[in-house]
Amino acid sequence: MRISIYRSSRRQAPTGILPGPWIVGLALAVVCLFPNAFPQTKSKEDEAFARKRLAMVESQVEARGVRDPAVLEALRTVPRHLFVPAEFRDEAYGDYPLPIGEGQTISQPYIVGLMTESLNLGKKDKVLEIGTGSGYQAAVLARLAGAVFTIEISEKLARRAAETLRDLGFASVRVQHGDGFFGWPEEAPFNAIIVTCAVDPVPTPLLDQLAEGGRLIVPLGDSSSFQKLTLIIKKRGKPVVHEIIDVRFVPMTGEALKKKRAD
Repeated sequence: MRISIYRSSRRQAPTGILPGPWIVGLALAVVCLFPNAFPQTKSKEDEAFARKRLAMVESQVEARGVRDPAVLEALRTVPRHLFVPAEFRDEAYGDYPLPIGEGQTISQPYIVGLMTESLNLGKKDKVLEIGTGSGYQAAVLARLAGAVFTIEISEKLARRAAETLRDLGFASVRVQHGDGFFGWPEEAPFNAIIVTCAVDPVPTPLLDQLAEGGRLIVPLGDSSSFQKLTLIIKKRGKPVVHEIIDVRFVPMTGEALKKKRAD
């Protein structure tokens, strides 16, 4: 099943008819007598979340060394609280991962920033994400790249993420329900690939689908312990490996898990 996200068109209000003076007067009277009768453009709750988001970027991400202005701005603008279950919304900007259902989590904000910065994205880049989860990482990537293709093995999470991304207007993101082990060959090659689940070794199809000079970021190692967040750059067809920090991610399932059990 493939779910594509498109920006919906907005209906325009009829034009050419001006309200009479008595209608304008009545409207003003209603606003004065009942100031809460009409919703505000930005609610107090939205403003509170915006403040939390700015504090998150400053204290959790920028303070730990993420410096790319475009990455920081993406983190300041993407409403992380809308990508977590309602019961965890007040914790959305905390310095830790959160459960999103189906045994999956939304990554710690710092890790999202670090992985995104490591890809060194440009506006024309084509990005593949393995492990859509809630859709938050895809939304951040969409602020930086030209097109984002994201794969989620859980159909429930794929549908939910697609709906959230659609509702928030992320038209450059396409969501697919499937096994990320095999990548998205129809759309290859990709300038960047981000894997948001632990795997070892990197699936061959992903390396094959990485463009020359492309960057791949992945938590490399066994899921029973810590992994090494690893950046792989394809140079002359060969992977050049850079280890970054220790991390802990949920494991890649599907074909990757089958191969591990077979070994």
